[in-house]
Amino acid sequence: MTRFLSAFRLWALAVVTVPLLAGAIAQPAAAAPFAAYVMDARTGQPVYRQNSDTRLHPASLTKMMTLYMAFTAIERGQVRLDSRFTISSKAANEPPSKLGLRAGQQIELRYLIRAAAIKSANDAATAIGEGLAGSEEAFTQQMTQMARALGMNNSQFRNAHGLTREGHYSTAHDMSVLGRHLFYDFPQYYNLFSRRSADAGVAQVASTNRRFLDDYAGADGIKTGYTRAAGFNLTASAQRGNKRLIATVFGGTSTAHRNQVMAGLLDASFPRIADRVREVRPQRPRMLVQTTTRRAQVAASPAATQPEPQRMVLAASPAPQARPAEAASLVAVAAPAIPAAPVPDLTEALRQAGAVPEAPAAPKGALALASSQRPRLRPGSAAPTAVAAAPAAEAETAVTASLAAPVLAASSRPRPSPRRSTASAASTAAVVADAAPAEAPVAAPAAASEAGLGLLSSPAPRPRSETVILAAMGEGDLGNPEALEIVSRPADSGRSFGVSVGIYPSQSQAERELLSMALQDGAILGNARRHVADTRRGFNAQFVNLNKGQAELACERLRSRSRECSVIGR
Repeated sequence: MTRFLSAFRLWALAVVTVPLLAGAIAQPAAAAPFAAYVMDARTGQPVYRQNSDTRLHPASLTKMMTLYMAFTAIERGQVRLDSRFTISSKAANEPPSKLGLRAGQQIELRYLIRAAAIKSANDAATAIGEGLAGSEEAFTQQMTQMARALGMNNSQFRNAHGLTREGHYSTAHDMSVLGRHLFYDFPQYYNLFSRRSADAGVAQVASTNRRFLDDYAGADGIKTGYTRAAGFNLTASAQRGNKRLIATVFGGTSTAHRNQVMAGLLDASFPRIADRVREVRPQRPRMLVQTTTRRAQVAASPAATQPEPQRMVLAASPAPQARPAEAASLVAVAAPAIPAAPVPDLTEALRQAGAVPEAPAAPKGALALASSQRPRLRPGSAAPTAVAAAPAAEAETAVTASLAAPVLAASSRPRPSPRRSTASAASTAAVVADAAPAEAPVAAPAAASEAGLGLLSSPAPRPRSETVILAAMGEGDLGNPEALEIVSRPADSGRSFGVSVGIYPSQSQAERELLSMALQDGAILGNARRHVADTRRGFNAQFVNLNKGQAELACERLRSRSRECSVIGR
């Protein structure tokens, strides 16, 4: 009986437990959310999208931004490829995948870049961030700022490697945008993403993306990623003829499933884009330039805050007082018209002023103003002879002349115009001679004050002609202008040579090779113009606008590095 009860209990336990275990085993783990985005790399236009703006875990796709930051720092001269970074204990203790770095170890940046790009090493990514910014926290802030500058508005970073962390997210669209910037902004480093293996200094590393690179024709990058929360992610780039696509998949269930979905998206998208389109390159981020400009606008220099001495003097100067000549003209205009013989010109007015037996002494203020220089006449203004030519009685004329005499006598004589010819001067003299009747010379006054003697003793100004001679109508301007000598020279000034560095299947590939060579040999090729010629054989990459010596020297250097090169030109 006891044996029977024990057997019954075991049977009942099995009946209850086995279905529960079977159900637990048969129930799959919750799948990560799926998202996909495909774009035409040449224009940046979308071809396919599904949940492309949903914020998800990017996993190791984060290292694309870490590498972009490293390439930017190298380009700006902040670090070099051979700069040695010291590994911290935090970087050394990062979980796999890792290169196996030890705390306190020093390693060149080039090896850290290879390990992060090809093996997706977490310790290498953390070491890059700490070496560039001083700490991972500061580096992730820079990563997020760079994401905003690139137009990745739905991305935020909390570490340099991509392991799951709260507040660390991105989208399929943003990662595709980042992949396009890596392709266009740093073509000299893009080949890293197509390598199957590389030397990382301490070890030979293999690519995590080698299966897709080997299985899909035309694929040349870019980066894989995986965590339990994210699933199997991939940002890929592939080319067929003149077409290039960049695509991102989030949430694959396995490496094979992810690669299969990516291949299907690319196969379906290539026929949907044109073979030849106008290439629209993405704009490089200008985050640091804007920050510098903003600071320059806020921080005012001392020179901008201190007023200039000249401005202070001009602001404090008193307003000019009216000159006696203006008062004299007003008196002459206000005088009643009395029939009398009009004074013909300025010389006659001065003679009448000198004939006055006793001129009233002018006040000291008037003498000080009279000694100042008169302003030059403006074109179209009335000449000073208008005062003397106003009709008035002898008494009013004497008073007006006595007021105007100090100013007219003390004023400097006008200089003759350099354009006035001898013939015009003679004709002017004839007009004056006809207008002024011959009179006996007037005797000077017997007694006068010291101021009056000083003012009246100056020679009378020369008579002026009523004929207006414009400065632009002198005899010297009437002749035909001399013919301008036209000097023509060749546009290239002897720089009609160039070098051809190879024929490539696509224009973008030829441009990338030209840019890479220009960066390596900037002393010679930096000032040359890069040109891609569309020929029947393909796209011919050329450096033009060189002289013969430069072209030959450039070819020698390129051939020394096993590069194809030939001199072109006359």
